[in-house]
Amino acid sequence: MAAVAREQMHDMTEQKEKAVLVLLPEPRENWQEEELYQELAELSRTAGLDVVDCLIQHRNAPDAAYCIGKGKLEELRRLCAMYDADCVIFDHQLSPSQLFNLGQALDVKVLDKTMLILDIFAQRARSREGKLQVELAQATYLLPRLLGQGMNLSRQGGTSKGGGVGTRGPGETKLETDRRRIRQRIQIIEQDLKEVRKHRVVQQKSKLRNHLPLVALVGYTNAGKSSLLNSITDEQIYAENQLFATLDPTTRAFYLPNGSKALLTDTVGFIRDLPPQLIEAFKATLDELQSADLLLHVVDISNPNFENQLEAVEHILQQLGLEEKQRIYVFNKIDRLEEIPPVSARLERERCCYISAAEKHNLDVLLNAIEGRLMQNIQCRITLPMHMGGLVNQAYGAGQVSHLEYTGDAICFVWSGHRENLPAALAPYIVPDEEVPEAERLF
Repeated sequence: MAAVAREQMHDMTEQKEKAVLVLLPEPRENWQEEELYQELAELSRTAGLDVVDCLIQHRNAPDAAYCIGKGKLEELRRLCAMYDADCVIFDHQLSPSQLFNLGQALDVKVLDKTMLILDIFAQRARSREGKLQVELAQATYLLPRLLGQGMNLSRQGGTSKGGGVGTRGPGETKLETDRRRIRQRIQIIEQDLKEVRKHRVVQQKSKLRNHLPLVALVGYTNAGKSSLLNSITDEQIYAENQLFATLDPTTRAFYLPNGSKALLTDTVGFIRDLPPQLIEAFKATLDELQSADLLLHVVDISNPNFENQLEAVEHILQQLGLEEKQRIYVFNKIDRLEEIPPVSARLERERCCYISAAEKHNLDVLLNAIEGRLMQNIQCRITLPMHMGGLVNQAYGAGQVSHLEYTGDAICFVWSGHRENLPAALAPYIVPDEEVPEAERLF
């Protein structure tokens, strides 16, 4: 009898929350309604929700009080009652007053897409830095929304599903406190992150001391970045067919066709309208992209919406100041296609590779393309006489300068950049590899 009771309790614990989705497609938006629905539904399922229905409203602008009109609000209330829904997920970002008003009108938990993504990140963060970054983003986003979120939290009690989606994460108990305590917590998190990031800087300097070129994977979530890293480096990093499968950056070494060594790093996946709070919270992690010599923009070409996903990633890279960073467009998952769809004329002019990371198809073509791009870049040690110090400014203007040291009678540094950009005046002062101790050579 006791065993049966325990089994019933287990079944109740495993029961998923039921969610109704709400879409407000923006006028002149390139994304189709079905694409918007599929993405929000997949995000909801990733968070552990059971999607039971979807309501769509076309408006020139969201309603200031409820985001949707009064008629649609009544329809949404009926849907929640019919399905006994636990929560409502809005694709549109909700203001604090909208969150509060909707919570009162619907008497169920109300979340927007940003809160949903934050919840997924809270489930997926593994490293201390990742957990701190998620908690910071949660607290920053929810601080002005405490009134509405307080109503959500008040609906948690007495259910078999616990706090549920939108209330998870390292900072969940902090969100029940007042604004003053949350602000204090934000300050503590920011200080903790500073300490964690000091260690990251040390690790980055260690990598730079090896002078290995860094290749960074970027792309829409679930485009296959982690699978590509595994295929190139023969690793077994966690890679699943789901959104935001990995959050914490992973860096591994690999060999180019010419035998030289390079580093490949995988970062968090992007998504349409990635919340600014997440971009800011993960800025230190994304800063690794700034030091990359080459970006591999991985695109799931088997997705009918791949061009919109590609543009969404390019927009975020522009926000990060990476629009000029050289890149290769890697169209992945061709094994799922009978025929490769055409790409825009602009992309055809760029360097593109068509691969299958899962089947390791065309990886040799990609590696040759990576090598070709990296060979356009050089890193060299330069030793200038002290009286030629003015050339240091030229070096900074033409590329990147690192490991700058002033010795008794010389100025030593490492210059990185495009071969053709190396100032001619610096060429006579390049230190040949044979004069550099083997342990300190660039490649």
